[in-house]
Amino acid sequence: MTSETSQTRDHAPDRDPAGDPARDLAAIEAERARIRDAHLRPTATRPASTARGLHHTALISSDVERTVRFYQDVLGFPLTELIENRDYPGSSHFFFDIGHGNLLAFFDFPGLDVGPYAEVLGGLHHLAISASPEHWEELVARLEAAGIEHEVHSGVSVYFRDPDGARIELIADPLGEMYGQQVL
Repeated sequence: MTSETSQTRDHAPDRDPAGDPARDLAAIEAERARIRDAHLRPTATRPASTARGLHHTALISSDVERTVRFYQDVLGFPLTELIENRDYPGSSHFFFDIGHGNLLAFFDFPGLDVGPYAEVLGGLHHLAISASPEHWEELVARLEAAGIEHEVHSGVSVYFRDPDGARIELIADPLGEMYGQQVL
């Protein structure tokens, strides 16, 4: 099942679209502007990052083979390694190539009840992975063919959940760009 979410909403710019009168959106934007003015450095004067890039992001898998089938067979992210997790005997640590030298990793924890996936404050909201526009179209078609519920937003993002409930976004914007705006 798919749905298209509009990029614009029909609401006053200073009111919460959810109707919460306690949230003053104009004040929130003013605070965002203050933080931006205080901390955002122009590209020409911004120092280089001390990091080399994202080595891997690790999520939890309740079923290694199901996770491999989803990420490799549906999404086309090749499995690159499957090893024992050094922190928990019997646990697997496995990796998928998500391009540009980046990996998506998983752990399973046999014998532990890690419970269902939950989006919590301080936890993962979603993982956004860039794909070329051509691959993005193909991936949306793969999600549809596999019967995976998803939501297309703004014609360049598709959101869905993996087999364990983690929210994933595939975005057709280039790395360092968000909806036509440079963010890097």
